[in-house]
Order: sequence, then C-alpha cells, then structure tokens
Amino acid sequence: MVTFSNSGTASPAPSAFSLSMSGSPDSISTPDTSRSLMFDDDISADPLDIAGPNSPFIMVVGGLGYIGSHTVLELLKENYNVLVVDDLSNSYESVLHRIKALATEHFATLNKSMPALHFRQLDYRSPHMRSVLASYTSYTIASKLDASVPVETIPNALPRGFPFATLQRTDSGIDMDTDEPSDAVLRRESRISGVIHFAAYKSVEESIRMPLKYYSNNVCGMVDFLSLLEEFGIKNFVFSSSATVYGEGANCGLPLREELCVHHPESFFDNEGVERRMLPGVMGLTSPYGRSKFMCESILADIARSDPTWSITALRYFNPVGCHESGILGEDPRQKPSNLIPVIATVLTGAKPVLDIFGTDWDTPDGTAVRDFIHVVDLARGHIAALAASAAGRIKAPFRTYNLGTGRGHTVREVLNSLEETAGRSIPVREVGRRAGDVGFCVAEVQRAETELTWRAEKTLADCSVDVWNFTRARFSSSSSPSVIFSVISASKRSNQSRPPRWAQQSNNRVLHIEPVREGAMQPEGRGFDNSFGVGCAFERELAWCFVSRSRHPHVLCILPLST
Repeated sequence: MVTFSNSGTASPAPSAFSLSMSGSPDSISTPDTSRSLMFDDDISADPLDIAGPNSPFIMVVGGLGYIGSHTVLELLKENYNVLVVDDLSNSYESVLHRIKALATEHFATLNKSMPALHFRQLDYRSPHMRSVLASYTSYTIASKLDASVPVETIPNALPRGFPFATLQRTDSGIDMDTDEPSDAVLRRESRISGVIHFAAYKSVEESIRMPLKYYSNNVCGMVDFLSLLEEFGIKNFVFSSSATVYGEGANCGLPLREELCVHHPESFFDNEGVERRMLPGVMGLTSPYGRSKFMCESILADIARSDPTWSITALRYFNPVGCHESGILGEDPRQKPSNLIPVIATVLTGAKPVLDIFGTDWDTPDGTAVRDFIHVVDLARGHIAALAASAAGRIKAPFRTYNLGTGRGHTVREVLNSLEETAGRSIPVREVGRRAGDVGFCVAEVQRAETELTWRAEKTLADCSVDVWNFTRARFSSSSSPSVIFSVISASKRSNQSRPPRWAQQSNNRVLHIEPVREGAMQPEGRGFDNSFGVGCAFERELAWCFVSRSRHPHVLCILPLST
C-alpha cells in the first residue's frame, strides 16, 4: 500500500493501496480561506493524525451557538471527536475556549485525555465546505476484480480538482500516472460519521420581517449541504427542528404528539384508543421561521424515503433555557436576543430597564403563554441519545421525528417568579399585546423519545433559574463589577499565537476559563505579585488572552498583549 498526501510524496506501507486526503485541502478544491483551529498539542499537525488513524468525528454546524455549544461539550464528554463549523455571525470564538476549558477539567477529574476538538470558521453554505469534507476523507484504490471492495470508478469519484498527476505507479501495477480512467476502483470513506445541523436562523419576529433571509439559509442552504454530504457518503444527519412545525395544533391545550405533523400518510391511536390517519401538511404555521422548519422536515422525509440508506433524525425543540452549571457557558448571542431568558438576564443586570410580556389574555392560569421549558443540557444530551440510538439500530425508519421537551408547561409569569426568587431581586415588567406568530400553549408529549431514544429531561425549572443566574452574574462581574481582580504574571510577553502558549497553560493555578478580552471591557486596577498594575480600558487589540481561575470572583492569572 502507498499513502499519498496532496503534495504527491509517497511512503510505503504493507497492504492494498490507500490514499489519505488529509493534508491541506487547498490543492483538492478551491482554496480554503476559512479560519482553522485545532486544540491539540501540535497546532500545525494534520487533523486526522492528531485524532488517531481511524477515529471518526461528529461534525456540528452552528456549533458555537447556544444549543450547539452545549451539545459540543456533551459530545466531548461522551468521547466523541468533534469538528465544529461556525461562521461566528451570532456567536464568539471565545465560546470554543470555554468548551475546551470545561472539557479539559472534566477529563482531568477522570485522569483521561479529552477527544479531538477541531474548528472551522465558515458558513455552512460556503463552497469551501467541500474542502473541509475532503480533508476528513480517505480513499482506497484496488483492482476491479476485487469484489469485496465497494467500488466507484475513477476519476469521477474523486473530488473536483484532484491532482491526478501527483499519483505514482503502485506495486500492484495500478497505473495512476495520467488523467485517464484505469482498471482501478475507488472506495471513499469519510471520517465524519454523523452531522448535527444547528446553522439555521431562529428568530420568529425577524423571519416575518426578512422571509427571504430565512428561506435562503434555512431551506436552500440545507438542500445544498445535503447534496454535498451525499457526495461524500455522509448519511447520518441530526436536524435541529422546532415545535413551531405544529402550527395552530399547539392551541389544542393538550401535549403535542409527533404524529400531529407528518410528511407522508401515517396512522396512530390517540389517547382514547381511536385510530387516526394523518395526512401531510399542517394548519396555521404563523411565521416564515416555522414554515422553513416544516419545509426542511418535508425535504428530509422525502430524501429518506427515496434512499433508505440515510439515517435522519429531526429533533423538535420546545423552549430551551438554562446554561451549563459552571456559569461559564450560556446564551450569549452577538445579535439582539429575543428569547425570554436572555432578555430577562439583560433586565436583571440593568442593561434593559423593563421586560415586555407579550400577551396577558391567553386562556391560561395567569393569562401569560404556557411553554415547555427544557434545560439546554438535557436538550444537548438528546442529540447524543439520537446518535446512539441510530448507531444501535433502535430507530427503525430512515426518517424519524422526536419531541425534546419535559412534558410539563409553565407560564411566563412562573418563569419570572422563579428567576426573581433565585436572584433575590424583582424584575420590572410591562404588559404589551401579543406578537405575530405566537401561540398560547405549547407543551410536548415525550413518550416517543423516552421509548426509542431512552432519553428524558431531568432538570427542573428551578435548576434552569439557578444556572441562568450563575451565568448572568459571571458575565456581569467579569465585564463591569469592581470586584474583578487582575493578577498579572507577565504583561511584557508578546504573542501573536492563535492560542495561549504552553507556559501560560501550565500555571500552578487551575485554569477554568480561557477567552480573549472583549473590546471595550472596562476593568479596574488589580494587584500583581509584587506591584500594582493598572489595566484601565482593556481592548482586544491590546490584550490577547486572559486566564481565569476558579474563585468567588473571576481572577485573571495572565494577560498577554498582542504583538505590536
């Protein structure tokens, strides 16, 4: 066997013929201009070599957003290698460092090494996604007479722009010196064993104002992405769907069953034991966002029906809340938040004077809307359960939908009361009219997920409130509280590295949180080891990295200025 990189150099090996397309993908397809970052010891090493010779990856697109980031962390904790793709349009690269820090701490307690974590800053619709997938793909070339090898003819099966001239004659006599088709056949194998798709836009209100933006990204983008995945033989797909696909069915006042929204005719027995036959379609989809999710589910159902080798799971989220219990990871979008919990957090910190309650005349106990609030960590674990169920063959259909919720409803006022009790302060509110696209009642029936995925939500609304308040306090104190202390190990070292140097990571103090200083973050003076050091206004262009240890208040161990 001879193994090739894109440079064309070959190294002998003992068996069939293997071609590893795992170097820089620039010569495979269009030049890859995306930002690439790997958190392993050798930052320049090949991603496949770092993870091990046969280690698979789960690719998470939109993996630095609210739900995506928590899912990436849970994947790592379950020993999955993870490739994160995110364009940072509504998230921060610092989230990646928080995930890394929390995962490192988790595996340190187990005395184990954490799995590989790779990152590409890229829009999932970008043509450069082809290069990313190619860099996680290997090819085995063998004789057409070898019936044991699944075959594709050369050269059509190779990536576009593949440099045929770099291939050498092999010891088995297969001639690949020219661009002409030969007697060889090709087996392509992707190291990406599954994809979780979080890269959709998600604001109901914005979708009403900007429907083309939502249909372009959520629907058209997904179609092109699926075509690319199919080309690389990646057919294990977990889709981030929403309870909005139930439309006006959410107003029935009963928990919503998956069978109430189907994409091909389906029969089931209702709670009274009466057989009901459902036809495709749904009434009362009230926003382009909800319609985009329904369209995507329909497309996925059609793909799976036409090609049962796909394994597609659509997870219908209800209302994600909460954050990681450390207070380090939570909902922190670049864009103006519209979900209830982050808006409440801005009121609690004083950044927003009052909370608007949209609709107080719903047919509910206190007039405010009822929602099924699920802790984001439970939701993240639902994705791992879906991957595990698919791998174990417990999901019998090539396309299957699941509700991810608690099965319990809470009104908006109940959520407010819970957060007020946790924070020990009142939240000023203003009652306003209903928003376009809102429904009064939306609660999940969760039996299917519990039975087939062996998953159920474990955390309570009180847990959500505690974790949100911890996250809110951590953000507030780290950006504006006078209790923040800077202890500077070195303010003179210059660093233009994409990650902190080893000496900083190996401080005697345990590192919990790593992230760049945000531009404009006002910080007070702190005391160094032997002298005072005034930080003043810390701009990202001046200060590159902060290392924060676990303590009552964030405590910076090191500040590295950017090179000038």
